[in-house]
Amino acid sequence: MNIEEINKKVIEKSQIIDTLNEEIGKVIVGQHYMIKRMLVGLLADGHILLEGVPGLAKTLAVQTMANTIDASFKRIQFTPDLLPADLVGTLIFNQKTSEFQPKKGPLFANFILADEINRAPAKVQSALLESMQERQVTISDTTYPLPKPFLVMATQNPIEQEGTYPLPEAQVDRFMLKLLIEYPSRNEEQMIMDRMVRNDEIKIKPVLKPKNILEMRKIIKDIYMETKIQDYILDLVFATREPVEFNNLKELTSLIDCGASPRASIYLAQAAKAHAFLEHRGYVTPDDVKAIGKDVLRHRIILTYEAEAEQITQEDIVNKLFDEIEVP
Repeated sequence: MNIEEINKKVIEKSQIIDTLNEEIGKVIVGQHYMIKRMLVGLLADGHILLEGVPGLAKTLAVQTMANTIDASFKRIQFTPDLLPADLVGTLIFNQKTSEFQPKKGPLFANFILADEINRAPAKVQSALLESMQERQVTISDTTYPLPKPFLVMATQNPIEQEGTYPLPEAQVDRFMLKLLIEYPSRNEEQMIMDRMVRNDEIKIKPVLKPKNILEMRKIIKDIYMETKIQDYILDLVFATREPVEFNNLKELTSLIDCGASPRASIYLAQAAKAHAFLEHRGYVTPDDVKAIGKDVLRHRIILTYEAEAEQITQEDIVNKLFDEIEVP
């Protein structure tokens, strides 16, 4: 397919996204950044981690998006006493057949909301690893495939809050995007207040089926990406590993302990294509990479003790990368 054909197909298929946004907007006021990134994750087949203080509509946004899609949805509240079997399921003895039969856990759904994921201990968080990467679950000695599409959207409170555990690096790396959710503006908060005080029942209709999402994902894979943009993505990722190779970034050498993995390059390319699709375009521009890049990179950089002592954050480093690396 040439660019014109891809562009035509994207424009035709991406119109439904506007309807989806309208339905979500009936419930969620503002938070356009969060909603758009959730759609990028959905279309690029990547899990999403949402971080913010309680009360910013993270859970409500995920539930609302799941309601606009005619698919199965499960919400799991993570607590310190949760066990891995509470997620994946277990074997139950059937007295009639004298056999053990699998009782599948809540992970067997299209959309999983892992609420306050960092309140559960590491062994429970690691139970999610196989399902997030391989899209399968093992109960005893049998492996079961998960339904398609399968998307984990996890919310977490900032690490400084009481009763939270930092997520293992291997698990954090499996999230395509990490979103930092901010407070709404004054006008948005007034609209939220008015809407919630009235407490009108808002009806949402499903506008997408799982097969529509899988069709859109196929189209997104065909979206055109120039070699210059691929090089731009590689520059951004390699600058986190070898900042000394880039003239303006040499000072980052003492601040970054571990850079982004190859998964970052793959996810950034996929997310940029999904972002182009949401903009009704059949080709990727540098603006797509810039729009989504910070969400892909911010949780993949591990800082040195020196950076922490100087109170330099991952966000500071990612901002410097985008400021200094030349845009094609």
